[in-house]
Amino acid sequence: MKQIILAAALALTFPSSALADAPKGLAWDIVEWLTTEIGPRHGGTEAEARARVWAVAKLKALGFANVRIEEFDMPVWVRGEERGSIIAPFPHRFALTALGNSGATPATGLKAEVIAFTTYDAFKDAPDAMVKGKIVYVSHAMHRTMDGSSYGIYGVLRRQGPSLAAKKGAAAILIRSIGTSEHRTPHTGNTGWEAGVSPIPAAALSNPDAKHLETVMARAKGKPVTIDLTLTPKFTGSQKSGNVIAEVPGTDAAAGLVVIGGHLDSWDLGTGAIDDASGVAITTEAAKRLLDTGKKPRRTVRLVWWGAEEVGIFGGNAYFEAHKAEPHALAAESDFGADRVWRLDVRLPDAARPLAERLGKALSPLGITLSKELAGGGADVGQLVGSGVPAIDLQQDGTRYFDLHHTAEDTLDKIDPALLAQNVEAWSIMVNMVANAPEDLMAGQRK
Repeated sequence: MKQIILAAALALTFPSSALADAPKGLAWDIVEWLTTEIGPRHGGTEAEARARVWAVAKLKALGFANVRIEEFDMPVWVRGEERGSIIAPFPHRFALTALGNSGATPATGLKAEVIAFTTYDAFKDAPDAMVKGKIVYVSHAMHRTMDGSSYGIYGVLRRQGPSLAAKKGAAAILIRSIGTSEHRTPHTGNTGWEAGVSPIPAAALSNPDAKHLETVMARAKGKPVTIDLTLTPKFTGSQKSGNVIAEVPGTDAAAGLVVIGGHLDSWDLGTGAIDDASGVAITTEAAKRLLDTGKKPRRTVRLVWWGAEEVGIFGGNAYFEAHKAEPHALAAESDFGADRVWRLDVRLPDAARPLAERLGKALSPLGITLSKELAGGGADVGQLVGSGVPAIDLQQDGTRYFDLHHTAEDTLDKIDPALLAQNVEAWSIMVNMVANAPEDLMAGQRK
């Protein structure tokens, strides 16, 4: 018996070809369609627009109510040519990719000496004169964790490093990928520029290439290492994006809305399967199961497929501005892949503590534990949660998430149907219980 239980536990943890033969439901169908017929869905592009059109037709066909697109304008950046190599003292061609909002090199490329730093703090403390006119490289290697907590710590390099390099007068910046893959698949992701700072070329090296550069720097023993870098991205001005919204109507408007969903857009290197076609798919099947009960829930469940999250959380911000005056009882989003849910985090008013306990018991058979951590809600519902709206996080196993996140490896074959199904089951239980909970979920929001 113990061996059977252990085997079942391992099956929920690791993908396998046997599990891939598990029955596939609505969530799988949505991920397959988005990644096959649309593919990458970069925010503000024609591909993301086609995905919205399909989403509306699909959600209407599934029987959801009040299906619509809420458009917003956003600035759009698109990738161009990207290549780089060490040209002296030991030639080597890099696997690299531009960071979102990167500036461009001249069309003929940029040749400059590289200066290396092992941590972001060391780079931050360096005198400006040390980096002026050079290509900065910063290692700042990310560590693998189950809960993904190291992403916030090490991601500061990608989010703030390029702007700091520009302020210090660097010609360009290369960073070690903010990810855990040991393959030559660099991780992209957005970077921001402080007001008044002109973007400089900014790219991520694959982790093996970052290690190679560090080896070259050590072997050069203080002699110049020169890099040839070409990045030709461009900004295309303001374009349309939008949130796709659908609802399962409830019976008690005063009880507030339950908002769930994921983001429809993706980065452009892979097909956006785990980030975040799986998130919209999981939450959609959970809402569809509630709809198929044939009984209206107490609270309206609002399903949102947010647009343009990757490039600046534009959809989440637009949703908040449009709907912040409406009563929201709870917010939850799925944006951490498609591996198994292992932990339940809640942020509920004291009056709703019994709901948390009931959820813990209901989810326990799926291998999910109620934690003492407060739910954060995620990027797209961040402003709602910050304004006092309760939240629930169904935390997924992120052990391998950052091997795939923001890379060309984010493709359909990385999703295990059995683990996706466990996600759907967990979300279905949670959504049904929250939508029908007798507790006052908005008690903490009332003055």
